[in-house]
Amino acid sequence: MGLIEVGGLLLLILLFLLAGGVWIAMSLAIVGWIGQFFFTTTLPGKNLFSAFWESSASWELAALPLFIWMGEILFRTRLSEQMFEGLAPWLNRIPGRLMHTTILGCGIFGSVSGSSAATCATIAKVALPELKRRGYDEKLALGSLATAGTLGILIPPSITMVVYAVAAEASVIRIFLAGFLPAFLLMLLFSSYIAWWSWRNPAKVPPPEAPTTLMQKLRLSASLIPCGLLIVFIIVVLVAGWATATECAAYGVLGSLVIAAAGGSLNRRNFWDGLMSATRVSCMIMFILAGAAFLAKTMAFTGIPRELAEWVAEKQLSPYALISVLVVVYLVLGTALDGISMIVLTSAVVLPMVQKAGFDLIWFGIFVVLLVEIAEVTPPVGFNLFVLQNMTGKDSNTIARAAIPFFMCLVLCIALVTVFPAIVTWLPDTVMGVQK
Repeated sequence: MGLIEVGGLLLLILLFLLAGGVWIAMSLAIVGWIGQFFFTTTLPGKNLFSAFWESSASWELAALPLFIWMGEILFRTRLSEQMFEGLAPWLNRIPGRLMHTTILGCGIFGSVSGSSAATCATIAKVALPELKRRGYDEKLALGSLATAGTLGILIPPSITMVVYAVAAEASVIRIFLAGFLPAFLLMLLFSSYIAWWSWRNPAKVPPPEAPTTLMQKLRLSASLIPCGLLIVFIIVVLVAGWATATECAAYGVLGSLVIAAAGGSLNRRNFWDGLMSATRVSCMIMFILAGAAFLAKTMAFTGIPRELAEWVAEKQLSPYALISVLVVVYLVLGTALDGISMIVLTSAVVLPMVQKAGFDLIWFGIFVVLLVEIAEVTPPVGFNLFVLQNMTGKDSNTIARAAIPFFMCLVLCIALVTVFPAIVTWLPDTVMGVQK
């Protein structure tokens, strides 16, 4: 049996297990064990323990539960309600109104967390209950959160970008700068769809709130100042290099507790409930990460990603035909691998091909990150789908269907940066100068 056939068989087994109701993390680990036991000479038991340890023993990963706890604090105190009350008057005339807060929130928080899972989980915890209470369409909210949560790996700082920069021997700062304009473009596309959908479905959008004067808007927006200052502080400290992402997450938790306590909405009950909920969500995400890490080891040992990359290299394609095929290859890999594994396992073969075809490696880095974003919302291993499934109780396929329009926005963004590569390269070239 060829490696491609082995990959197809493992994918079918994974789909069967998920359809049978087996836990997501267990399904990933079972498929990884089957792949190693039957199709490699390595010891699956030993690799299982090492994968679970390596995936969780990470200083950077410590930021994940802290950011989720920060979201829990915002959710369980009046801070999230105050944030929505402060934003509502300014968004009242825009079609979709408060639904745009999912995009804005993911964009702002993504610039702090650098994690797709943390961004999706935190903003969902704050936004979903408030949007549901105000009568907004739940399907649209779920779809926007699943895809906008991926902004966490496109807006710097991003662990995925760092991994790519190391693999490509490229400047981390240049690739960070290259992510800003595509991220703003993607946020614009997401918000444009929300506005268009709301204009086409006025019956599914709550009626506008009563008009307010400028002074009333400013008075209501005063509640945004504490949280706004906290977010600005975290971003400035992170960008200036004064603290790591994990340390910034700790500052975020401490700042949220101080703001909630000062506002009189923090008590022993919601403190404890928030801490326990953050623990459960973090354990769920880290368990899935561990299963995905073991499956990624299986893919590496079998050589399936390298086989796919070498197959593409043998075709001697034209530059844009090469890009089109790589899109398909990465989408296929995204059904079974996390983004970092996709980059690590294919870079040795793919990067020389891309460079030979005349593509800028900084541009290709953002191109790959966008493909990784698509993988985050592609069944069966769409990580953001799993996060929202465990948080809301909705089936991952239901969330995936809700995300289809926003998925198409991602595809459109990839097409635009391919046709107009200056969207990616202009900012790093302007700020740092073209490096030959």
